[in-house]
Amino acid sequence: MTDLLLGIDIGTSGCKITAIDGQGRIVDTALGEYQTAHPHAGWSEQNPHDWYAVARRLLRAMLARPACQASRIAALSLDGSTHNAVLADAGFRPLRPAIMWTDQRSVRQAARLEADSGAEIFRIGYQKPTPTWTLPQLAWLAEHEPEALRRTEHILFTKDYVRYRLTGTWETDHIEAQGSLLYDMAGRTWSAELSRLAGIPVSILPPLVAPTDVVGAVTAAAAAETGLAAGTPVVAGCSDSAVEDYAAGAIRPGQMILKLATAGNVNVMTAKACPHPRTLTYSHVVPGLWYTVAATNTAASAERWFRDVFCQDECRQAAEQGTSVYALLHAMAAEAPPGAEGLFFHPYLLGERSPYWDANLRGSFVGATMRHGKGHFVRAILEGVAYSLRDCFRTIEEIGLAVDEIRLIGGGAQSDLWAQILADVFNMPIVRPEGCDASFGAALLAGVGIGLFPSEAAAVNQCVQIRDRLEPNPAAAALYAELFPVYCRIHDDLAGTYARLAAMLDGQKARTLSAAGGATGGGSPTENRL
Repeated sequence: MTDLLLGIDIGTSGCKITAIDGQGRIVDTALGEYQTAHPHAGWSEQNPHDWYAVARRLLRAMLARPACQASRIAALSLDGSTHNAVLADAGFRPLRPAIMWTDQRSVRQAARLEADSGAEIFRIGYQKPTPTWTLPQLAWLAEHEPEALRRTEHILFTKDYVRYRLTGTWETDHIEAQGSLLYDMAGRTWSAELSRLAGIPVSILPPLVAPTDVVGAVTAAAAAETGLAAGTPVVAGCSDSAVEDYAAGAIRPGQMILKLATAGNVNVMTAKACPHPRTLTYSHVVPGLWYTVAATNTAASAERWFRDVFCQDECRQAAEQGTSVYALLHAMAAEAPPGAEGLFFHPYLLGERSPYWDANLRGSFVGATMRHGKGHFVRAILEGVAYSLRDCFRTIEEIGLAVDEIRLIGGGAQSDLWAQILADVFNMPIVRPEGCDASFGAALLAGVGIGLFPSEAAAVNQCVQIRDRLEPNPAAAALYAELFPVYCRIHDDLAGTYARLAAMLDGQKARTLSAAGGATGGGSPTENRL
């Protein structure tokens, strides 16, 4: 009996796989992390082999359990973090690590593209060139690693590389393509002009398909590696942000998604494309629907950074107690009052996108005193991310997009404390859907692709459930309304200092590279024994 659907999420920090039945009930899940390399300040790279290695390991473990046997899998689909190009040779072997969407090395290339061709880029691609996009990243490679581009025969994106390892087929979906800034939004095809600006021929970009298209089947070789049944249908899937909105039940104009994951998103569903220089614009999984994005680079990853750097004792304690370290940290944060007694955190650990689009910004704690303990610092992180998302929302308000409902998703949404802080900072009710992450949405797409659900909307209406609804606390909301302008003023006061610091560090880096003979970093990843 084939009655289960698999969704495979290749996220920024790790892979999650979810198996559901035809009613959307979660049967099993598996989760694993992989590493991000930071060879220089502002650089972020991942080895594509790691994505498949972790997915393969998780699949083998999941399919070995009685609840999720390979013979029961009717279809699978994938999603992944977007903007991450895999440069591959004729045999689809990666030529170098993938430059991640969080990478800031292409600041100068993005600025040059904006100065020389900004209006045309925006007209074609609906986006402003920033280091997040594949186009400036490829422009950087054209300058610093031209040999890698010369040897590139195929470009794949995150989920598409993993899917290639499963099916041997090469394609990407239209939503993923939009995330490259190499796509003609009106023409719904690759743009020869934008590809020229990137220094690549259109021929190395993948064929385009719909997110719900069946694009292949699990090969015998992949079946032996993963435990999947050979011949299992594989549906294309799409980018993680799009499928998360979908999985949360945001399928009509006016709904807004707040995402607390590695990054933080403010996504507003719209009936038409609403391109704006300070936002991102994508088509939705549901045909005819669009969504507008304002985003902060660092959300739950800020808390993970704090955990890894400053909370080794709590990590040991959590392991001994068999509980989550985040549960311990949030219990400490709950002891601190709203506003953390004047302690502010700005989560700009990887520069910032909305609303500043400033790669030079840095993270900061401001207002620390001898009175502040670790709980204050954790609460300041939770509040700082909430302020940053509220800062993103200012752009949504300024361009006049209507919002009548907020739905909260992402790993951080599981925290009652963090969810309540968001309701208070936004001073609006927050709805939390049940089990609605990207892997769940990918599993729904698998069902649509093979006809188990008659349409994208039908799958959501049948399978997405609401967990709860949080109302804002009037007293806390009033306090945060007073503190939010202070948060914004701190950014304004420090932005110039960070620009000067970045210039100083760039000068130091240039002298170091010059002394080392001009090496630029990167290079070819070592082929893992998968």
